[in-house]
Amino acid sequence: MARKELVQAIRAVHRGQRYIPGPVGNTIAENLPRPDLTLREIEVLRHVAVGMKNKEIAHQLNVAEATVNAHVKHVLEKLNASDRTQAVTIALRRGIIRL
Repeated sequence: MARKELVQAIRAVHRGQRYIPGPVGNTIAENLPRPDLTLREIEVLRHVAVGMKNKEIAHQLNVAEATVNAHVKHVLEKLNASDRTQAVTIALRRGIIRL
């Protein structure tokens, strides 16, 4: 820890506050309880992870493309991801899916 950051931490704790360094906070956040993805959402996410488009996933799962779109939307919301790539990255880091 850099000297300046150490001084900030000591001052924060002295004021009765908590201090968590950024990298530690990120690690803690990544290991918080997983959002409740349904089995179907996880299945769709696995297909997304291997590069399939929604239309291809719909054909593979024998559902409408609109259904896949809804599942992808829910996955993005539950993982707080801005796009499909970020959702896959988060899911891999959290152990929700494996390649």
